[in-house]
Amino acid sequence: MLRLSTKGQYGVRAMFELAKNYEKGPLTIKEIAERQDVSVAYLEQLLNRLRRSRLIKSRKGPGGGYIISGKPGEISIGMILNALEGPVTITQCLGPKAKGCTRVEGCVARLLWKSLGEKIEGFLGTISLNDLLKEEAKLLR
Repeated sequence: MLRLSTKGQYGVRAMFELAKNYEKGPLTIKEIAERQDVSVAYLEQLLNRLRRSRLIKSRKGPGGGYIISGKPGEISIGMILNALEGPVTITQCLGPKAKGCTRVEGCVARLLWKSLGEKIEGFLGTISLNDLLKEEAKLLR
């Protein structure tokens, strides 16, 4: 079974909170943590990764906090997950540790997993934070 780690899950949720606040100003890490029920310590790690990937910006001082770096429609879920998790690698043979596999060069199954990973990445690249905002609006009707 394919599973997304908590890094990806919580990171998308944090970015969603920032997208909801897009035109209102920065959110503190405490506000994001409370709204999404995530520990501040763990969220701090995730936000640092997202900041290093230039998906968010931080502002210091009174009234400071975090904001997304672009419009919600410009930031895809794929960008967020790539910043937090790295590229989609369905199996070990697709990752950097593939050197241990003696079948890498002629493995048909590896081609299947590679194609599936590319399709997943492509799909995630088509969904933006703005799309999530629209879905939330439908849920709240």
